[in-house]
Amino acid sequence: MQSKEEFIKLINNGYSSKGESLILGGPILNGEAIPDTFVKIPLKTLNRHGLIAGATGTGKTKTIQVFSEQLSSFGIPVLMMDIKGDFSGIAAEGEEKAFITDRHAKIGLPYKTSKFPVELLTISEQNGVRLRATVSEFGPVLFSRILDLNDTQSGVISIIFKYCDDNKMPLLDLKDIKKVINYITEEGKAEITKHYGKISTSTTGTILRKIIELEQQGGDLFFGEMSFDIDDLMRIDENGKGYINIMRLTDIQDKPKLFSTFMLSLLAEIYQQMPEKGDSEKPELVIFIDEAHLIFNEASKALLEQIESIVKLIRSKGIGIYFVTQNPMDVPSGVLAQLGLKIQHALRAFTANDRKSIKQTADNYPTSDYYNTSEVLTSLGIGEALITALNEKGIPTPLVATMLRAPMSRMDILSDSEIHDINNKSRLVKKYSELIDRESAYEMLNKKIAVIENEEAIAAQEAADEKAKNKTNGRAKARTSTASTDVSKSVIKVLTSATFIRGVFGVLTKIFKK
Repeated sequence: MQSKEEFIKLINNGYSSKGESLILGGPILNGEAIPDTFVKIPLKTLNRHGLIAGATGTGKTKTIQVFSEQLSSFGIPVLMMDIKGDFSGIAAEGEEKAFITDRHAKIGLPYKTSKFPVELLTISEQNGVRLRATVSEFGPVLFSRILDLNDTQSGVISIIFKYCDDNKMPLLDLKDIKKVINYITEEGKAEITKHYGKISTSTTGTILRKIIELEQQGGDLFFGEMSFDIDDLMRIDENGKGYINIMRLTDIQDKPKLFSTFMLSLLAEIYQQMPEKGDSEKPELVIFIDEAHLIFNEASKALLEQIESIVKLIRSKGIGIYFVTQNPMDVPSGVLAQLGLKIQHALRAFTANDRKSIKQTADNYPTSDYYNTSEVLTSLGIGEALITALNEKGIPTPLVATMLRAPMSRMDILSDSEIHDINNKSRLVKKYSELIDRESAYEMLNKKIAVIENEEAIAAQEAADEKAKNKTNGRAKARTSTASTDVSKSVIKVLTSATFIRGVFGVLTKIFKK
């Protein structure tokens, strides 16, 4: 074991930064905090993503709060996925208590209270800034992956999008695409077959059922207009603080498909719209995904591949993504390998599987001459964590047990009245509160079907009129034929009578002559 002085030198060198950096806390060695030596994370490395993990009650929420506060202080906006509803207190000023004073004295860091600008966002029925997106914005590939469609079904979705593009029919919400599916299997079947090929009704039936499943999870609230503009996530207040955008998701934990849909669409939209940044001095936006296992446990293979791809590419846009979960093993290895910062709170070893998981977790961290990682993982206190990051040159920093600083804002949730006040003052709530339902595929196809039905009705009436006319002409011809027959019979009768008379008179004439 090396000396304490060598340890302090290692930390100071490993976590030194010429540029601006976040101070997360101070190092712990042999169970004691070392004052005036800080664990710092350079701002320029925060787009390299990260992981915040640990068992329930170990302090993950407060770590995210500390992280977000400092990002906001540097003018970096934050998007936070709040599954449990724990983060709203960041909008209110904190209160210094004895345990906070004691903690900061051990770290050697002055404590001050503050509050931060907050927007409360929602994709469900909760109050807040309403986030929506259109079906067209998803595109056929992403929409197919969300529904977990096979190749054949995905091909049909591509045909639907192509048909709507060709006919200038916007696909805005789920009722639009449901209407198109009904149309191509009924009234428009011949039209689709002629121009795009034959489509199986069993395939469209399967797609329709999956759309209804998404709709039942709240997709009907999410799909539509007006679409959320990602520039509204990048706001800075008048004091130079970045807005902390809290996505309130407490009522969709049992709706994993909707959550995955939202996350993937948001990441894809940010990636597509944000310009390339390269290596900048600080990130443009940092995203925290709480309870990340909800995404990965329920996601299809195609969805996981899409998430992994976006995580790899989006950092060049200046976006950092931080996954928050109980166990690092909840995150797929392909994603885990992309994470530069790891903050590991305590894990619990109650079972053999727990101990195995702890060993696997320890293997994901750098080796250390100062810590037995497996043992430290089970002995960390609340608000303590093992940390390893990337320095300014992209080199992993030494593993260090850290006593984390306390949040400056309130460590509790806001009241309903406080939430109401935030929403009432928000210009974004007003901007996105109106539900727009302009003419789209649903209305346009209804008109088209009405025209088709009208044309069919006219054709049917013309056919009926023609049939009636033919029937009338037939009866007239029949009457004429009957009259002619009667006349003919009369003539024949007359002629027959005349012949008879002529015959009789002829005989009489012959008799009188004699």
